[in-house]
Amino acid sequence: MRVTAQKKAETRERIVAEALQLFEKKGFADTTTRDIARAAGIATGTMFNYFDSKEALAMTVFADVLKTAGTEVQQRLTGCESIAEALFAFITTGLRHLDPHRRYVGEVYENTMTPFAIPGACAEADAVRQTHLETVWQLVVARAGQCTRALDDFEILTSHLYWSLYLAVVAFWSRDDSPNQEDTLAMLDRTTRLFAQSLNVEDTDYPPNQQDAELSTPEME
Repeated sequence: MRVTAQKKAETRERIVAEALQLFEKKGFADTTTRDIARAAGIATGTMFNYFDSKEALAMTVFADVLKTAGTEVQQRLTGCESIAEALFAFITTGLRHLDPHRRYVGEVYENTMTPFAIPGACAEADAVRQTHLETVWQLVVARAGQCTRALDDFEILTSHLYWSLYLAVVAFWSRDDSPNQEDTLAMLDRTTRLFAQSLNVEDTDYPPNQQDAELSTPEME
């Protein structure tokens, strides 16, 4: 019997819904692909026709969430923010949209996004990281004035310094029990300011130079 596109979409949605419930109840580490398949009413092998792993499934969900967050923050920013302010808005918006998954997002990131994760093991995670860093690059370039020397080094900074700082913030946030995660906000405020200072660019409150804003985003490993 031929499976229609609609049927495939329904099965995919059911797999995701059941997986997220299991992640919330059992935790990400204690949930197996067999658990997810059983809850979705399909064979374990069938699940791999939709997702290569539970990490791929989770990162697919996070990618959709973060895409929505990215669109929202880009619409809110006026271009007059400093680099630190723009990054603060970008990261906090992403965390707010990830909040329904806060219990297990740290585990997923640890398995797929840290420097210790196997490169290329999760294409979905690699895509999320790439998109995130490209957005950071765009936010910085639009507010960096005429100082291009530091921008030449930006790829290295984002690949190492920025990403390490970002993961530290996510890890802290995932366990932050302060009211409204106020401790995370304080940490992020300090972190984004330190990162902006490390770029050694002219971080002004003036609108971005149009030529700088149109610079293309470099490829990042």
